Amino acid sequence: MSLRLATFNVENLMNRFDFSGFRNQLHEDRTLALFDIRTEAEYRLLEQARVIAHSDDTRQLTALAIAATRADIICLQEVDNVEALKAFEYGYLFKMIGEGYRQKYTSTGNDTRGIDVALMMREETAHGQPIEFVRMTSHAYVTFEEFGLHTPELASFGHEPSERIFRRDCLEVDLKVGGAPLTLYLVHFKSMGSPRNGLDGRQATMPLRIAEAKAVRRIIEERFGKDHAASKRWAICGDFNDYRERLVITGDVYAGYRFEPVSETQSCLDVLTADGFCENVVERRPEMDRWTLYHTRGPQERHLCQLDYILLSPALAKRNGTAVPDIVRNGQPFRTPFPAGQEVERFPRAGWDRPKASDHCPVAVSLDLV
Repeated sequence: MSLRLATFNVENLMNRFDFSGFRNQLHEDRTLALFDIRTEAEYRLLEQARVIAHSDDTRQLTALAIAATRADIICLQEVDNVEALKAFEYGYLFKMIGEGYRQKYTSTGNDTRGIDVALMMREETAHGQPIEFVRMTSHAYVTFEEFGLHTPELASFGHEPSERIFRRDCLEVDLKVGGAPLTLYLVHFKSMGSPRNGLDGRQATMPLRIAEAKAVRRIIEERFGKDHAASKRWAICGDFNDYRERLVITGDVYAGYRFEPVSETQSCLDVLTADGFCENVVERRPEMDRWTLYHTRGPQERHLCQLDYILLSPALAKRNGTAVPDIVRNGQPFRTPFPAGQEVERFPRAGWDRPKASDHCPVAVSLDLV
C-alpha cells in the first residue's frame, strides 16, 4: 500500500492585501518603490492592482509545482486560511488535476502576519486506498515555561518564559490510510531574520528554532511514549528555516558557477535526528542535490540549501529503506543557479526573479505504510 506524501512552502497564499508598506519601507514592494506615491489612498489602489496582476501567474506556477509532486497528501506552509486554500484549489489545481484535494485543514497559529500551516488530502490514494481524517490537534498555545524550555540564551534576546514556543504551530494530524494509522506533524519554524546582538540572522534566531525542535520531539514522545515512538508511523513535515549543510556559490553566468559544500556546526535539525529519533530522508540524495531553496543577498552572499523536510519515524524509515524523495525545482525562477546535471525545464511563464511557484521547492516521497 503506497502513499505519496509531500511538503511545500507556497509563499504567501493570501486572500487579503497588506498595505503596511505605505508606512514601512521594509514591507513595500520594489515595484511601487519606483513611483512617487503621495497618499495612502493612492498606495492602496496601486498595491491592490499590483498584487492581483502578479498573483495569477504565481498561482498557476504554484499549482503546477503541486501537481508535479503527484502527492496524495501535501503539507503546506504560508497559507492565509482555509478559504484562501479552497479558492486556490478550485481556481487553479482543479483545472490541472480535476477532483483532487477535496479535504483541507488548517489552524490559527501564532504568526503575526497570519500565515499558517495547512494540509490538503485526496479522498483516496492513487492506488485506491481510502484516506480518512481522524483528528487534528494544535500545539500553538504551548509556552517555554510549560515545556521547561526557557533558557538564559532566549532571555538574552528578550524572550519571556510565558511566551509561546512555536512561531506558527505544530499541527498534529491523525489519519488512517487504507486502515493504517499515520500521524503527521506540520511545522514552520522561526525564520532567520536580521542580525542581532552581534550575530547573523541565523545564529540570532537559532535558540528559537532549537526550542521549537525540542518541543516537537517532546510532543511526539508524550504522544507515543519515549520507548514506543520509534515503532509508530509518524512524520514531521515542513519548513524548518534551517540547514545542516549548504552549497556556497561563487562565479557568475559568464565565467561559470562553482558550488562548494559547507557543513554547519549547529542546526535545530540535530535535536530531532539525534539518537536516531527520526531520519531526514532527503539526505538519501547526493550531497550536491538536496537543496530546496536558493538564498541570495547579492553576489557576495549566495547559497543553495535544504529548508524543507520530511522526517520519518524509525519504523517508517526502515519500512521504506530504499525510498528517495523527489524535489520539484521546475517552479524556480531563472536567477536560481543549478549545479551541473541538475538543470530542469522551467514551468511556462516563470520569470527571472518572478513570477515563480515559490521561493521554496516541494519535496515528495512515496511510502509504504504496511
